[in-house]
Amino acid sequence: MGQDIAEYGGAFKITEGFVQEFGKDRVRNTPLCESAIVGAALGLSLEGFKCMMEMQFADFVTVGFNQIINNLAKIHYRWGQNADVVIRMPTGGGVGAGPFHSQSNEAWFVKTPGLKVVYPSTPMDAKGLLIAAINDPNPVMFFEHKALYRSVNGSVPSEYYEIEIGKARHVRDGEEISIITYGAGVHWAEDYAAEHPEISIDILDLRTLLPLDYLAIREAVKRTGRILILHEDTLVGGIGGEIVAWIAENCFGLLDAPVMRCASLDTPVPFSIELEQNFLAKSRLDEFVQKLISF
Repeated sequence: MGQDIAEYGGAFKITEGFVQEFGKDRVRNTPLCESAIVGAALGLSLEGFKCMMEMQFADFVTVGFNQIINNLAKIHYRWGQNADVVIRMPTGGGVGAGPFHSQSNEAWFVKTPGLKVVYPSTPMDAKGLLIAAINDPNPVMFFEHKALYRSVNGSVPSEYYEIEIGKARHVRDGEEISIITYGAGVHWAEDYAAEHPEISIDILDLRTLLPLDYLAIREAVKRTGRILILHEDTLVGGIGGEIVAWIAENCFGLLDAPVMRCASLDTPVPFSIELEQNFLAKSRLDEFVQKLISF
């Protein structure tokens, strides 16, 4: 269910062809009312259906916030009832869409017990994690970076497979610095590592933000002793702060330098492409890597 997801195929054409293949009983356009879509999804779950809905843009989730935080996330605690709902969240900037269509708002949900928050960076992970999210009997927020829809290609097995929610992916082995990231940040880190072969860069893709893979984070600290948390979300209140705190509390003896965060500016996302590029964390990645290496 979602706005324009049937005949039109969705704002990003992700559901194109679904209504022709599965019919209008299973693929439904909705009114422009996110709270109603979430509520209907929960109602279907109460009747024994699995339900997936799309926020046309992740920014619009604010209209359904009460339904997600106080209903979906808590209903299992209240009386053992599953909320078998996946909420797809087209997210992120880099496309010149401005402050109401480009926010990275995953951190709004990672502090809510009862939710899972998933954020793939590759086509293979997107399929495997989406299948796992559908099979999970309780609510999953499934973030999909808009700029990656058309810019990233990769082979995807045709057979059925799941990727376990809560397990990070070790992308690249390195000895000098570990970059812990997710979503578009994975590609920023890979591009940077390819451009700077003189630095031995280790990369960890979190893939899931709630629950976090703390074992994988600890192993990343052990490999290099220097940690940079990279995310597109703004700095204050981003999940990077939580990861830094956990590393400080649990891995302090393994560190050779302070844990640093490279994030986007604490401003609304600019419309101007030039200003938006300056806003994004990617523009400061080299500065932080050099600072951490030279510590």
